[in-house]
Amino acid sequence: MPYPIVAEPNSPSDPAEPITFLSPGVSIAEAEDPNKPKRVMGFRDLVLFYVVTGVSLRWIATAAAAGPSSIVVWIGAWLTFYTPLALSVIELSSRYPNEGGLYVWSKKAFGNFSGFMSAWTYWTSNLPYFPSVLYFAASNALYMRQAAWGHLSNNATFYIVFSLLTLAAATFVNIVGLDVGKWLHNVGALAMWIPAAIVIGMGVIAWQRYGSATSFTFRSMTPSFHFNNIIFWSLLIFAFGGSETASFMGEEIKNPRRTLPWGLFVAGLTVAVCYILGTVGVLLALPPSEVGNLQGLMQAISKTASRVGFESVVPFAAFLIALSNVGACGAYLAAVARLPFVAGIDRFLPRAFGSLHPRWKTPWVALLVQFGIGVLFIFLGQAGTSVKGAYDVMASMTVIVYFIPYLFVFAAMIKLQAEPAGPEVIRVPGGKPVATLVAIVGLIATTFTIALSVLPQPDEPNKPLAVLKVVGGSVALLAIGAGIYWMGKTKNHSQQLSS
Repeated sequence: MPYPIVAEPNSPSDPAEPITFLSPGVSIAEAEDPNKPKRVMGFRDLVLFYVVTGVSLRWIATAAAAGPSSIVVWIGAWLTFYTPLALSVIELSSRYPNEGGLYVWSKKAFGNFSGFMSAWTYWTSNLPYFPSVLYFAASNALYMRQAAWGHLSNNATFYIVFSLLTLAAATFVNIVGLDVGKWLHNVGALAMWIPAAIVIGMGVIAWQRYGSATSFTFRSMTPSFHFNNIIFWSLLIFAFGGSETASFMGEEIKNPRRTLPWGLFVAGLTVAVCYILGTVGVLLALPPSEVGNLQGLMQAISKTASRVGFESVVPFAAFLIALSNVGACGAYLAAVARLPFVAGIDRFLPRAFGSLHPRWKTPWVALLVQFGIGVLFIFLGQAGTSVKGAYDVMASMTVIVYFIPYLFVFAAMIKLQAEPAGPEVIRVPGGKPVATLVAIVGLIATTFTIALSVLPQPDEPNKPLAVLKVVGGSVALLAIGAGIYWMGKTKNHSQQLSS
């Protein structure tokens, strides 16, 4: 059965050879494959990719709606989840810099079934993610012409059409090639920074002129452990996900062992600063009671701009926020498509998934299938609920399924500490004991997040239906994945016996 192999770089300045698909026992020289992906991601592209997948402005509004205590939760989430995840990704990707990332790590640690299920859950988690992030983009795009388009804020047809068109565009540019698609990701990252800077700057201006709209005291910044108040914590932890995405494209990154660690370091600081200062900026401009999940950031910008006389910035900021989220959608489309691609190479999915487009060298089958199922989720999310209800259901379901692979990642980090580490492996400072402790902290944070995500939002009008959608959809995706794996395994076994 073929699998991806990569030659080691001869020196830090020489990029590793591109991916070559080999059968066991076949050397690279014997099986040089002209149909292989291109190495197109440099350090700048990687940092911007991590930013656009690691920062989502929608979570700033979610945090601000919970009040000043969310700032402490941001810091806690960064320490207990992002930091363990980034350290684990750095070490595991330096041990196994192959295409597929967590698929390869889970497979090395626990076998084929774990590798497949970690990839399957990560891939399918992004199916509800795409419509949820595009819903957020659509809601903010309305502020480009608020007077004319404001009536569409609760119009389901508008959200569906916007999501379909932008999902199709993001899919197309990624099929054409990562060297083309990366520009959507890069532009999305730049479009992410400017609105964050606007909301921070205008929040400071409003504070200087009128005082803070929110009281920042020790009491107000102390997180409440009331049951209803901690549900949103899972979303803040989820907001720090994404540091593993670029490793899925390990064979398409120039010199990944050098660029991945530095990219993660720079992006990690950027992500934390954007979230924390962005939340402070919103709360300086608005009290938490006036902030909503879908349009909270634009509410802050719009109302603050009106107070300080900068109304002309509103359409510009709205366009950038919408663009940044379309860019994030495109980036995740590109990254997660590499998971069914490597599963197709291993024949756990139909062989077509493991093929590259003859002209553009991209996993086009995986991207098209991803688009088709994403379209289905866009319509399913609206069944029997409001626009906000659909957004909350999709967000919760995304968190649950998305976090299951992190259980595999942290468990693999612990298991693979038993394997010898060569000089090319970037170890967690402190070696095996610290690496194990870091992974345990990550496991606890991940389990906690999954448990919280099952609970419906306090203002959800139909809580039983919301729970049924979240749990039922998650279980269905797991069952489908397990069934596909066993069918693929049985087919492979039959083919081996017949040959």
